[in-house]
Amino acid sequence: MTEHERLRVAVIIGSTRNGRFGPTVAGWFTARARRRGDLEVDLVDLVEAGLPQTLTDEGEPLPGTVADLAVRLAAADAFVVVTPEYNRSFPAPLKTAIDWYYEEWQAKPVAFVAYGRESGGLHAIDQLRQIFTELHAVPLRDAVSLPRYWNLFAADGTWPKAAADCNTAATAVLDRLSWWARALRDARAARPYVP
Repeated sequence: MTEHERLRVAVIIGSTRNGRFGPTVAGWFTARARRRGDLEVDLVDLVEAGLPQTLTDEGEPLPGTVADLAVRLAAADAFVVVTPEYNRSFPAPLKTAIDWYYEEWQAKPVAFVAYGRESGGLHAIDQLRQIFTELHAVPLRDAVSLPRYWNLFAADGTWPKAAADCNTAATAVLDRLSWWARALRDARAARPYVP
């Protein structure tokens, strides 16, 4: 598969909390995505992105960190949001990061990998689907949910266990994300999306 044919997927680590588990989850998911021949993965860590918490007003220049990330998001054919669930929702820095951008999300699929207590992040995913729909993105029905993610450590300390259900879920999500990303990329190339 040529570089042009490969799909560019931005995997976004949505947690910026000290001691966060997000990089572990994102590392696992990204490794699975990189094993596929049809995907090129860009790992976006919101800690490293350093986006300001305060949004600019219309017509004001964008801060450099916002402009830098805009280029990476615009180049993506699809997105995967890795998020914890805090208090039945997702972290505030993730919402701020989403709100900095508009056109970058449009007519592109978004998949979710969420972790948390008993709900496995499903409350966070439900809210994120609504937000991305408003931004004219295409949230996928399928997601990876990791309830009580701390129970998925293997005896040798690796995460997740080889037999964990999330491994099968990740494969299904990547298959669907790839299908939607290709379909929407072809559609955008044939006819620009106008919201």
